[in-house]
Amino acid sequence: MSSTRAVAKAAGLLMVAQLASRILGFFRESIMAGFFGKTSATDAYNTAFILPDLLYWLLVGGVLSSAFIPVFSEYINKGNEEEGWRVVSSVVNIIFISLSLFVILGIIFTPQFIYLQVPGFTKENQALAVHLTRIILVQPLILALSGLTMGILNSYKIFWPSALGTVLYNACIILFGIVLARPNNPQTISGFAVGVVVGALANFLVQIPALHRVGLRYYPIIDWRHPGVKRIAMLAVPIILSYALNQIQVVVNSNLGSQLVAGSITSVWYSYRLYQLPVGIFALAIAVAVFPTLNEQATLNQWKDFVRTSSSAVRMVIFITLPISVGMIVLRYPLIRVLFQHGAFKASDTLATAIPLLYFAVGISAQSVIQILPRMFYALQDTWTPVIIGILSMFTNIVFMYLLVKPLQAGGLAFATSLAALFNMIVLLYLLRKRLKQIDGWRMLWTTLQSLGASVLMGAAVYFWAKGLTSFVGSGTMGSIVILITGAALGATVFAVAAKIMRMEEFNQTLGMLKRRMHH
Repeated sequence: MSSTRAVAKAAGLLMVAQLASRILGFFRESIMAGFFGKTSATDAYNTAFILPDLLYWLLVGGVLSSAFIPVFSEYINKGNEEEGWRVVSSVVNIIFISLSLFVILGIIFTPQFIYLQVPGFTKENQALAVHLTRIILVQPLILALSGLTMGILNSYKIFWPSALGTVLYNACIILFGIVLARPNNPQTISGFAVGVVVGALANFLVQIPALHRVGLRYYPIIDWRHPGVKRIAMLAVPIILSYALNQIQVVVNSNLGSQLVAGSITSVWYSYRLYQLPVGIFALAIAVAVFPTLNEQATLNQWKDFVRTSSSAVRMVIFITLPISVGMIVLRYPLIRVLFQHGAFKASDTLATAIPLLYFAVGISAQSVIQILPRMFYALQDTWTPVIIGILSMFTNIVFMYLLVKPLQAGGLAFATSLAALFNMIVLLYLLRKRLKQIDGWRMLWTTLQSLGASVLMGAAVYFWAKGLTSFVGSGTMGSIVILITGAALGATVFAVAAKIMRMEEFNQTLGMLKRRMHH
């Protein structure tokens, strides 16, 4: 079972790094909230990422997550590295040249793009968004390099340089933001944008030494006809398509959001960040760590192991995220107060943000499992299936948004996302079972039911504890911190005891993973 141990070790490392990076991310958000509040300036800053992110995902992200690692891993696992490097070089060159062209076009047409995205903004705020977008547009070019480097290193099952890179990335944004931004001048929020570019560069440079160690070989070639390059292109097409279509959902969300109360976009955005937190720290770490192993097992036709590895990853994700989701629902007020309520972010903003957070939290586990299932298809070198299901889920999401935005306002936008994630997960599981004949479904269901039982028990305990404690410590920042820390500790204890009594094997796995991290 050494593969499971290796995966757990890698996942543990990635979780620690993700946690550090997310903590810095929240520190960054809260510095920004303290400087500029929940205002049109922060709305402009958040909007400035739409175009750069779009370009990155269209040209790089999709290729990396779905196509690059499986194909390169196959060359490594079949002992044909030299060929693999030729393929890598071609892909890097194609991506870099096309991305550069798009960035130049993006810089020229930023004003038109921003106008389409947020027609509700005032003239000066649109101008600010344009200015910020143009600064941040340099970032996808650098991120493309660090993303490809990360893909190469992950294929060799080396995870730490990219983990360190994400931490440095956030640290740079904070540093430049603090040095360059002035609270009374909204224009200076561009200090954070400069930090984004410098951070991306630091993220790339920190990975170079490890690349040298695996024997980096680079060729200035573009070989369209190479079968490896063609395979990567074929695998990437559906992913790119799905990201392009996914933007429809983002636009619908921004459009509906910009018609609600001012600051609604920001309250959905902040609660969305909290919702993505457990997904990013736990689910994504497990998914990224398990992916090279799934590729290897698929390349070598070890189907029993493939099912065991993926089932164990899914069960672990459910076991970790269900209690978090219940905990987040019960402790949503103190959580938002501690993270955001200071400076220009008022108590009324906390109440506004708690509503979408409640509806997002319901979907945390489904969203987490969806980090793993598509990667199982990618390892089978099938990228179309998860993409088609993803597109269906997106339309489900849009339909739900329109249905729910009237009765639930900002909460409706959040609930739509959770419902769509649930739909996506169920359909993917069903199709994987058809494809692999078995996916260990009963064990996944049993783990879910056990985790849910333990989580509900935990939620009740934490709810009454927080309620009782609030009457003593109040709901200020210090009181909220006390409630949050004691509530989380109590919750973890109740959940752990319940899991131990039920003899859940995921409990021992998770414990083992934490212990191994402590010893490193």
